[in-house]
Amino acid sequence: MKKVLIIGIVASGKTTLAKRLSEKLKIPWYELDSIVHHRTETGRYKRTADEQIEVIKDIDTYGEWIFEGTDRPSYRCLFEMADTIIFLDTPLWKRRIRILTRFLKQNLGIEKCNYKPDIGMLKLMYKWTRDFERSRDELESRLRLYKEKVIRLNDNNDLNFASRLHHPTA
Repeated sequence: MKKVLIIGIVASGKTTLAKRLSEKLKIPWYELDSIVHHRTETGRYKRTADEQIEVIKDIDTYGEWIFEGTDRPSYRCLFEMADTIIFLDTPLWKRRIRILTRFLKQNLGIEKCNYKPDIGMLKLMYKWTRDFERSRDELESRLRLYKEKVIRLNDNNDLNFASRLHHPTA
């Protein structure tokens, strides 16, 4: 397992899983949101889809990586590039609670974020969650194309699967 794509919807636990897996496997991880929304000295700007793909391809030249993010057309190249795809399919009820908890923590200064944690963003997160559930079949059909390298997890706390990936016959 050298090139891992962790995919899931808002508040599924992608970042937490990526950090833990990165530590365990000693592989660098990248937030795809940071590739889309590039931070410069003058602020943040949104890269075009082509620019995003170029950044991804550049990172790929260094070898091992873990990317984590939601499903966007500009990330679809990662389905081919990854040797392992982890679909973090956290239950809807848990994601809804996490969205609210995250919002509160960010507004209290307990948790950092790269966006303005206002009511508008909170509504967007719930909207993205609703939209994902309505179009879930699209992602599911895309994942079936790569079924030999897909791992579906309902929880980001169990890393026992990582040892199986080093030794697939175990």
